[in-house]
Amino acid sequence: MSDLFARLRGKKNSAGTASSAKEPPTPAWPGSFSDWTWTAVLFLFLTTTLVQGFEIPTGSMEGTLLIGDRLLVNKQAYAGSDAISRLLLPYREPERGDIIVFRFPLDINQAYVKRLVGVPGDRLRLENRQLFINGNAVDEPYLSKRLAGTDHYRDNFPRFAEASSTPLARRALQMHELYVQNGELVIPDSHYFAMGDNRDNSLDSRYWGLVPRENIIGKPLLIYWSYGYPYTDSYPETIPDKGIRFGRMLRVISTFPTGKALLNAPAEVRP
Repeated sequence: MSDLFARLRGKKNSAGTASSAKEPPTPAWPGSFSDWTWTAVLFLFLTTTLVQGFEIPTGSMEGTLLIGDRLLVNKQAYAGSDAISRLLLPYREPERGDIIVFRFPLDINQAYVKRLVGVPGDRLRLENRQLFINGNAVDEPYLSKRLAGTDHYRDNFPRFAEASSTPLARRALQMHELYVQNGELVIPDSHYFAMGDNRDNSLDSRYWGLVPRENIIGKPLLIYWSYGYPYTDSYPETIPDKGIRFGRMLRVISTFPTGKALLNAPAEVRP
């Protein structure tokens, strides 16, 4: 035992000779097993609790989000919390104009991204593609300028449901039966109405119904990677080759206050 302590202190052993025994070589790993374990736990915590990656698969948000955009989604933006955790992870309720990521009501294993345009209590309708909320026309500068013909139901929601060129899901039919009054959709508690910015080519709440509050996952923060066709007002794209869209990378996705200024104006009088 005394020899062991002597070797650890770099002193001579009991025989009066310097210890010449060498320690066996140790592999130079970048970290111990416990280090990697904690790193994996931290990564899983961040990706399952705080942020999550999401790729845009369709063109329903074109003009704002393009096919091939990869987003970081803040999963705590709308998450409930107590008074203490709220100071560390501030959250709020979804608001008009927010772009949201949510579990698709017809298949909760799929995640969708749309713009939230109607909140509980709102009266909502479209007339010739113009959105009205609570009787006021809404300014929507984010809308795609691409047009795709005319569809009476798509352009004049909730009227002409029987004439829709796209079949309505049962949830959408129930929405019409329960919540349409005087030609407008009255959004019930704990539900939201979402549509794509590429309004003429978007399967959204008009076709599959309202988004329940519990289905909302979070709010996109920024685009961290983007690969695909450059966006143009013409369709199909005139540029044949895909590429990295450097100008879109690290772009912060901001909320547009949908109709806030207009919603303070006096409601129109309808016959």
